[in-house]
Amino acid sequence: MLSEVPLWFVAAVLAPSFVTALATAYLVRRWAPGWGLIDKPAARKVHLVPTPLGGGLAIWLAVVLPFAVGQVLLELVASGVLSRHWLPAQAQLHLDGLLHQSPRLWILLAAGTVLMAMGLFDDRWGLGWKIRLAVQLGVAAACVTLQDWRLTAFINVPWITWMLSVLWIVALINSFNMLDNMDGLSAGIAALAAGLLAVVLLTNPAPDTHQPQLFIGGFLLVLVGALLGFLWHNRPVAKLFMGDAGSYFVGFCIAICTLQATFTSYESTSQHTVFAPLCVLAVPLYDLCTVLWIRTREGRSPFQADKSHFSHRLVELGLTKGQAVLTIYLTTATCGLGALLLYRVDGIGAGIILLMILCVLSLIAILETTGRRNR
Repeated sequence: MLSEVPLWFVAAVLAPSFVTALATAYLVRRWAPGWGLIDKPAARKVHLVPTPLGGGLAIWLAVVLPFAVGQVLLELVASGVLSRHWLPAQAQLHLDGLLHQSPRLWILLAAGTVLMAMGLFDDRWGLGWKIRLAVQLGVAAACVTLQDWRLTAFINVPWITWMLSVLWIVALINSFNMLDNMDGLSAGIAALAAGLLAVVLLTNPAPDTHQPQLFIGGFLLVLVGALLGFLWHNRPVAKLFMGDAGSYFVGFCIAICTLQATFTSYESTSQHTVFAPLCVLAVPLYDLCTVLWIRTREGRSPFQADKSHFSHRLVELGLTKGQAVLTIYLTTATCGLGALLLYRVDGIGAGIILLMILCVLSLIAILETTGRRNR
């Protein structure tokens, strides 16, 4: 529970990634033009001046570097080179658990690095959608098959949960990629989503251990710190974009965290809490589904970039870009808070929460339809 998670834990995992991203992003802004990482204005884009890409590299480093330093210190303590006594007493209790979990951590980061590198290559030279989708499917399938990172869907048919898990990972990768179309949008939504998921995992004990899920919750907080550090450079008017490198890495990390976290169990009397990730990530998934629907309905390729995204549709209603981003922030927070309530209600209450989220998104959809019709 929240009282069991000390404030030093939250500060210790947030601060290093925040500072690393904040500092690294300054360097990326300076060096990106020389690397050819520049996003030039175009008809389907909303920025008016050439802007450096490569913010995803700063986010990636801000996640990997603190974990690398932590891993080195962990190995030194485990080998006896460093004494455990310089650590807080509560941290000493989790050293063995961290050693046990570290292989999973580096497999996750290695897979995320593959996607980040592909995104960076796409930012610089451009890749066809078939190649990008194939790599995403390959990485997702490897994680699900080799690591058995799968959804808890209470379906006793392995191939169905396998397919759903791969689809979930690929969907979230592309959801955050599609959201990256206005200053501060994708990174802000990712920070909100990761933060809400971290609160869920740290304030509600896991069904099997009855303890806060410090490993996944801590990873999400590190990601939040990296995103907040990057947002300093991505706030309007943005001086740096995360690009595909950032959106692929962030979407993948959040997707895998939802698969590795334990939200409920077969023996639990509150199996409805399995919908917590769906509440938190309702807005990115809504944007993905509606964009694909609009493009398909208009006879265009689902992979053809355009201005049919959630944020663009809000601007068509008459909102400014800043108001559109803030509206999406608030919609994400409204839906995401439902995840916290799921743990405090019974099945009927959970149904009401899910209906409320559906009503919020339906209301947005009605307003957007009116805006596009007026256009």
